[in-house]
Amino acid sequence: MNELDAKLNEYYGGKVVRKDLTKSIKEGANVPSYVLEYLLGMYCATDNEDDIEQGVSMVKQVLANNFVRPDEAEKIKSKIREKGRYKIIDKVSAKLNEHTDCYEGNIFNINISKVLIDDAYIKKYEKLLCGGIWCIIDMEYLYDENSKGSPFTIASLKPIQMPATDMNDYVDGRKHFTLTEWIEIICRSVGMEPSNLDEKTRWHLVARMIPFVENNYNLCELGPRGTGKSYVYDELSPYSILISGGQTTVANLFYNMGRHQVGLVGTWDVVAFDEVAGIHMNDKDGIQIMKGYMANGSFSRGKESINANASMVFVGNINGSIENMVRVSHLLSPFPKEMIDTAFFDRFHHYLPGWEIPKMRPEFFTDAYGFISDYFSECLRELRKQNFGGAIQKYFRLGKDLNQRDTIAVKRTVSGLLKLLFPDGSYQKEDVRQCLEYALVGRRRIKEQLKKIGGLEFYDVHFSYIDLEDGEERFVSTPENGGSALIPEGDLQPGALYSIAHQPGDGQIGLVRLDLQVMPGNGKFTHTGFGSGSAISDELKEAVNYCRSNLSRITQSAQFGENEMHLKATDINGIGTLQGLELAVFVSLVSGLTNRPVQPQMCVLGSMSIGGTIIPTTDLAGALQIASDADAKRILIPVADMIQYGKVPADLIAQFSLEVYSTPVDAAFKALGIK
Repeated sequence: MNELDAKLNEYYGGKVVRKDLTKSIKEGANVPSYVLEYLLGMYCATDNEDDIEQGVSMVKQVLANNFVRPDEAEKIKSKIREKGRYKIIDKVSAKLNEHTDCYEGNIFNINISKVLIDDAYIKKYEKLLCGGIWCIIDMEYLYDENSKGSPFTIASLKPIQMPATDMNDYVDGRKHFTLTEWIEIICRSVGMEPSNLDEKTRWHLVARMIPFVENNYNLCELGPRGTGKSYVYDELSPYSILISGGQTTVANLFYNMGRHQVGLVGTWDVVAFDEVAGIHMNDKDGIQIMKGYMANGSFSRGKESINANASMVFVGNINGSIENMVRVSHLLSPFPKEMIDTAFFDRFHHYLPGWEIPKMRPEFFTDAYGFISDYFSECLRELRKQNFGGAIQKYFRLGKDLNQRDTIAVKRTVSGLLKLLFPDGSYQKEDVRQCLEYALVGRRRIKEQLKKIGGLEFYDVHFSYIDLEDGEERFVSTPENGGSALIPEGDLQPGALYSIAHQPGDGQIGLVRLDLQVMPGNGKFTHTGFGSGSAISDELKEAVNYCRSNLSRITQSAQFGENEMHLKATDINGIGTLQGLELAVFVSLVSGLTNRPVQPQMCVLGSMSIGGTIIPTTDLAGALQIASDADAKRILIPVADMIQYGKVPADLIAQFSLEVYSTPVDAAFKALGIK
């Protein structure tokens, strides 16, 4: 054993197990890790090699004799019949049969249904009614030809959970380990080998545990496949449930009106949704109820208002590169269309970047000692009763851009991290700073996506905190937004420019790039990428006709009728049919025909109608925010927009050099930098 293993066995003797044992035995038994480690904790919670070897043999024997494999179900049934009584390990669920007024159980792997379950078990273990739990069961067989019920009966049932956990031992033992060592212990307790992972990944692995220690904590993790996103919620704890595929109902999740029974959020500590893209609720009000619950931990069904403590976790896959998603979309796009709602996403406390966690390889799994999963989950559950959120105000003050929801989210994340890392409460200022910066980045990642979806309402994303000791304000940023400029530095090709378009009817706005190809010809103009519709065609005709009539006012060296032009529009933000680009098209044509590029990093705002009348920008603040996100440095802006100017935040305007125009010809001169 290395030094850390020795210390773990010294201060947590009987509560730790070698994780390679879990790994080796699990390969032959499809049971959750906490079930397997419950058995290993009974027989192998020691550092004596002989005892471990003997204990492993015992565990294998128990699994061979008592664990029910689906393909051996009939063999086990036969053993129960022949012996009259037999102990098995299987997953049990129950439901009320209102016709017979009794509870009936379903035992999964052995495939026995409608087994009578004593009311006392239901009252003691309510989770039997909510998806089922793994148990050690004494099964009996009594056949009666006059009975319509199952001949199989449950003589005794015991959920696979450790006896009462002494939290004092867990808390007292923490003081013997450094922060680095404790983070390694947490990583190893979930089966990962921290020595092969960078510091950022270790913190992400710890953050995955926050929903286990914080009540009503909402976490989102999206990333590539194979990074272990759902593992911890499915395998680590008997107090969490993973909803695979995301299919559920309001009755199952919140409250069953027919049975007057609280759903999953009332009986589990963590409810995790796997594959967020597949989340679907048949009930029309399902998402609305979920939004309310995520905001305040309560929901109303019928005349009742019900409180619950379950944390909500949403995990899913991101297809394609993060860089591309940051540039052209938002990082919450894998959610189904009905959930793309700023009010829903604003309830998330933290966005954990799954793309920063490497795909799992053999060397990432540990062979060292870690806490027995069941013991660890019991300790985490006890920590839900504490609150460390007040630690921030001892040393820091949050910046002005954080609203009330942001503040709550950051405090919850900091509280969760401190519980996990310092369960004894012995944290120092720098420890709180680390947790605070991590929490701010995760919440800002949510806010950045809200800004892309909801526009100016979520403009305040420059998260910061102030050190109470020296008064210095420190800002945090999300790593994926660095270097994501859409509008590059330097000159573009003549005819190329960036502008802001909107959907027909003043709908969603987004960034558009125009590229013009000019060849010798007879004045023919073609285009692609603008979408379809007569209104779009009319706009393009207006811009082309205005250029044909007014090009001589700008240059005498180029003739419209001596060239053939093809204009391509690239809908960068994916808004669909593009409208409001007449002026941008005119400037693009002038730039291409004069062979002069527009000024570097410029974005063109405003439009024009037939005859050259200037039309102001539909949503100036929103358009400027999109230009800022794309890293524009210059804005070509109509004088008519000055009416809206006072409504735009000053720090947003300060990012640009403004070129104000009054006519289309004036716009062309200013865009090309012609004085």
